[in-house]
Amino acid sequence: MRFINHEEVTKKMSSRILFNNFFKSLFLVATLFGLLVLAILLYRIFTQGYGFLSFDFLQNFPSRIPERAGIKAALVGSIWMMGVIAPVTFILGVGTSIYLEEYAKQNKINRFIQINISNLAGVPSVVFGLLGLTIFVRALLLGTSILAAGFTMSLLILPVIIVASQEAIRSVPSELREASFGMGATKWQTILRVVLPAAIPGIITGAILALSRAIGETAPLVVIGIPTFIAFLPSSVMDMFTALPMQIYNWTSRPQEEFHQLAAAGIIILLLLLLIMNTIAVLIRNKFQKRF
Repeated sequence: MRFINHEEVTKKMSSRILFNNFFKSLFLVATLFGLLVLAILLYRIFTQGYGFLSFDFLQNFPSRIPERAGIKAALVGSIWMMGVIAPVTFILGVGTSIYLEEYAKQNKINRFIQINISNLAGVPSVVFGLLGLTIFVRALLLGTSILAAGFTMSLLILPVIIVASQEAIRSVPSELREASFGMGATKWQTILRVVLPAAIPGIITGAILALSRAIGETAPLVVIGIPTFIAFLPSSVMDMFTALPMQIYNWTSRPQEEFHQLAAAGIIILLLLLLIMNTIAVLIRNKFQKRF
């Protein structure tokens, strides 16, 4: 102990503690600032839109008269679009993640594919809108249908689901795979009966969070030309439709203050849908999560 310079240790510890307290305070201020902005935003939305929330608001079609306007067409259209997005992204996303994690060899080509999938997860949504406009709307002649919008939104969230599914599959302990192989199971039997049941909480959580992003995106729908005013309900995936973000966008673009309040009410409904989806994701994760 006589070789320790206590004065030097005390001096360095004081500077380190001061440095730590500075950044702790800085991060706390940043967090409180974000929460304050969020609280102001929510307060403004609820105070503006609360007066228009009613059962008639959910049952009425859009109208040029604010008192008669509703979100029935937009709400049903969003549900139709999610009905296309969910199976497409889940099947393709989980299938791709299984191949990359369980079957693909670790070579330069697969590493290149993996890097590009990760990069696609951060590409702006308007780029996917341009891609959907080129492929689905014009090349495949799907027009401004539910199918075209669903495929475009699927491209948007597919990289997110692939990355989330890969992380969930990668987190399954290798001992479970080895035990399955030791019992004589094949590769596919091990994946189907051991890996996927263990990874399903993370996969479903990532999928629902990605779907939550898709239901609130506006830019891709604007690019592919989805209408902002529809006064009928779609009957098939090839019909024209509108979605909640497009209806909100339409109301906010109008000069009348009443339509701005309608947009705030629509945002509240959209927030409730997102809250329900995120709650379902948490419940599924807590129900099926296992510790190994």
